[in-house]
This record gives sequence, structure tokens and C-alpha cells, in this order.
Amino acid sequence: MALGYYEFTVGSADDGITVKSFLRRKCGLSARSMTVIKYSGGSITRGDQELRANDILHSNDLINVFLPRETCDITPVEGSLDILFEDDYLLIVNKPAAIPVHPTKVHQLDTLANIVSFYQSERGEAYTFRALNRLDKDTSGFVLMAKDRIAYSLILPTVQKTYIAVCEGDITSGGTINEPIALAKDSKIKRCVSADGDRAVTHYEPIAHGNGHTMCRVQLETGRTHQIRCHMSYIGHPLAGDDLYGGSLQYIRRQALHCQAVSFIHPVSGEKIELNTDIPEELRLLLGKGAVTEW
Repeated sequence: MALGYYEFTVGSADDGITVKSFLRRKCGLSARSMTVIKYSGGSITRGDQELRANDILHSNDLINVFLPRETCDITPVEGSLDILFEDDYLLIVNKPAAIPVHPTKVHQLDTLANIVSFYQSERGEAYTFRALNRLDKDTSGFVLMAKDRIAYSLILPTVQKTYIAVCEGDITSGGTINEPIALAKDSKIKRCVSADGDRAVTHYEPIAHGNGHTMCRVQLETGRTHQIRCHMSYIGHPLAGDDLYGGSLQYIRRQALHCQAVSFIHPVSGEKIELNTDIPEELRLLLGKGAVTEW
């Protein structure tokens, strides 16, 4: 397969609908996106026929979508990538702590996006930097990137992530935190639990104890900014190293949070893919030599 190429077969349930309706339903393409594809070097065809947005499709039609080559407007900077999965549609890496995902005013040349921009240019590829998940600068672990807009649309609803968080104190049983989160009134960064915030649901399960800390496996139903950090602090167990939310810097100088596992349905093959990373040693060391593990 070439970068940005897709094949879709029209099923019986879609017999008689228009091209724009089919592609919106199948992969989230808008009519405007179809126009951009057509006039920017891409194509949408049925056999040798170039399709228009209002053309009618029939059962068993084979629709070919070839997306135009994109450009990446992020400054390329050479750096190291720990690549865990890559094909024509996805790039998945294990991000270390202390590296932001996206450029900001403060971080313009030292981000994951800069390194990915350099990496793709070295391979003769060009695509917009599309991260499906946004880890904080000091959170390590999986970052998933889609190489085109269709891959992004298809994979996003299927992604499931598991985090490892080392919290202060002794958490003896698992639970669910269902508390809305809003931006704290006295900060542009910090979040807080607030009745007028957005719905936020966090599931946690203790898997190891030691040295006054508990290592938890955490999964999210929602994806609010700082959700794990805010929620665990709210129940009295801030993450080690997370001084923004009340955690101590005694043993670690960054929040003890790692995106450790991910699963998703591949946007083309339909295969369920599950990937795992090792828990960083600096998080393991927080539990001390006498840690009691349950995993």
C-alpha cells in the first residue's frame, strides 16, 4: 500500500447512497475534505471513474481513495525515536519524560513533533503531525500518531490506553473517581474537581506497594487535561514527583506517570493490535527493594 491509500467496499446497507454520505459514514470525510483531495493531487475513484460527491454508489462497488501528499510545517530537529510500531498509516513511539509532544512558545525546537518531522523528511515522507493522545511533558510512554486524516478518524474511537501511576500513600483497593474537572480559578495550568467542570471518570487498581507508595494501573473513560494527576490528588494520593498537585519531589523530579499499554483496531486491516512497554526503572525504584507486588 502507498502512503495515504484506502480501499472501501460498499455494503448492502449503503446501496444507493451518495459518495459524500458513504465516506462521511465510513471514515469521517466531509464534503470539503473530498474537494481538497480532488484539487490537491488526490483522487476518489470507482474503477477508472473519478467520483463526485453526489454520485450514487451501489453494493459491492470498490471505492479507492488516494490522499494527496501533505506537508509538515514543524521545524525538523534530529533526535532519537523509540519506535514501537510503524506502517503506512500509523507511527507509535515510546516518549521519554521531559520531552513535550507539541511545540509551544517555550518549547519550539525540543519536542516530539520536531523529531518526527526530521524522521519523516529523512524517509522521504511528508504528513501532518497528528497525535491521537497528548501526554504531558513529564509523562512518559505511548504516543500514537496517524499519518493521514482518514487513519486518524478510523483509529481514534478504538484506542484504549493503560497508565501506570505511582501514588503517595497506601491504596488498598481499586475504585472509580467520577468527578468533573475544571481549570482552577487561580491558574492557567492546574485543574481541580469542580461541580461546573467537564465529566471525568478514572478507574484505578493498586498493583504494588512499598516505601510509602502505591503503584496503580489506571484507565480513563474520559480524556481531560491532567485527569489522572488531578483525580488522584483529589482522593488524597497525589502522584510522586507531582508538586503541582501536592506530590513530593523527594524521590523523583517528575510526575510518576507512564502510558504503559495501548490497544486499537488497525484502520485498514481491522486487526486488534496490543502493545506494551516496560515500566520505567525510576518508577519501580519508588517502591523500594521491599516492594510487595500483585502483578
